[in-house]
Amino acid sequence: MKRFVKRDEEFICENCGRLVSTLNYTTRDHCPYCLYSKHVDINPGDRMNNCLGLLEPISIEKYKDTYKIVYKCQKCGEIHKNIIAKDDEMDMIIKISTNNS
Repeated sequence: MKRFVKRDEEFICENCGRLVSTLNYTTRDHCPYCLYSKHVDINPGDRMNNCLGLLEPISIEKYKDTYKIVYKCQKCGEIHKNIIAKDDEMDMIIKISTNNS
């Protein structure tokens, strides 16, 4: 069973270099501009993963009444998923979802 630790922190995206602000309603776990994430968690928010590779968004999948971004770690190859955030760049979500075809 996954344990969730709420960590809503601002950060500089290591892919696009933009300042990413807090989300304020749940944990911020990826950049809303380029949608990249960082492989820092074993369980959501725990910051216990030593990989620290960039998680590249490779596809979008339906999840309940929303969507998840599917990532592949550029360092270790692990597949990881995050729920989209309200402020994610919709053009990037569409671009990634059309790459699935």
